[in-house]
Amino acid sequence: MQTSTIKFDRYQHSSEDECQERILAAKEKLGSDLVILGHHYQQESVYKHADFTGDSLKLSRYASEAKARYIVFLGVHFMAEVADILSRDDQIAILPDLSAGCSMADMANLAKVERSYRELSKVLDFDNVITPLTYINSAADLKAFCGEHGGIVCTSTNAPKMLEWSFSRRDKVLFFPDQNLGRWSGYKMGIPLDQMPVWDPDQPMGGLTEDQVKNAKILLWKGHCAVHQMFREQNIKQFRQAHPDGLVISHPESPFEVCLNSDYVGSTEYILKTVSDAKKGTRWLVGTELNLVNRLAEKMKSEDKTVQFMSHVICECSTMARIDPQHLAWTLENLAEGKVVNQIKVPIKEAELARLALTRMLEAS
Repeated sequence: MQTSTIKFDRYQHSSEDECQERILAAKEKLGSDLVILGHHYQQESVYKHADFTGDSLKLSRYASEAKARYIVFLGVHFMAEVADILSRDDQIAILPDLSAGCSMADMANLAKVERSYRELSKVLDFDNVITPLTYINSAADLKAFCGEHGGIVCTSTNAPKMLEWSFSRRDKVLFFPDQNLGRWSGYKMGIPLDQMPVWDPDQPMGGLTEDQVKNAKILLWKGHCAVHQMFREQNIKQFRQAHPDGLVISHPESPFEVCLNSDYVGSTEYILKTVSDAKKGTRWLVGTELNLVNRLAEKMKSEDKTVQFMSHVICECSTMARIDPQHLAWTLENLAEGKVVNQIKVPIKEAELARLALTRMLEAS
């Protein structure tokens, strides 16, 4: 493999039209050696180049089944890590811009989780009482922690099923990093809110008493998605006043009150399918990331369906948006020249343990 690469500086001031042409030319040259996976939250300028699109669960399956030598992920860092973990040793996972991270994933780093593990072990026999369950929106080392300690990974699609899996093995769950998804999933299973306290890793014993820990069924890590956290119950009330026959659908990363007052709650794939399958002429208020909502709104016009974004504030995933045509063109043209840029490679031991937790999820779902 050649070590010299085409520098990104040459692409920074390229027009979007020029980049689009270069992307198409590089894709054609790479042929079956390349597969591009795109998450629904990506902006259209790169999303349209994806060979497969989907939510985290769907894309995890694509990554595990891909035959191409190069897997380019239009998403964020943890998604490319999953692609590397689940792909073959001879495949290469790539993220066009390494700064495309996830603020939610950053809220649960390994040092804090391991410290929480030690604190909880003083009160309970963690490895016999608590199943660690991490949302797929987390770093590889967190997935590895779950793999090592008998835990599992979930997505917004299968979180309730993964909670059932967890409770079939142990009495309690430590759910991280998104408290909103954990709370809604637990609530749907009939778990009282007072048995789902928030564990604040920056406070001694998570800010809880020993009795609260012992009474808990799910310990909810103090984390959230910055995009979905912007949605409010008031947005729904205003919509229903203006459109009494309108329907509300939200992603389970939204605050509990938003989910509680929605007609439907589910993953991005669920949102797309539910609105697409709805009757013509219906009006929808959608609580999830802006790029997905705009794309869905445009698609539904031909069916006389109105799709409205939930918040008055622009809620775009800013880190996801860092994957732009310039970075994608740079990545693909380097690959076409036999040069790999921005490879995502999870350390072997970490990957083995993370794969264990991910495989449990794929098998259980």
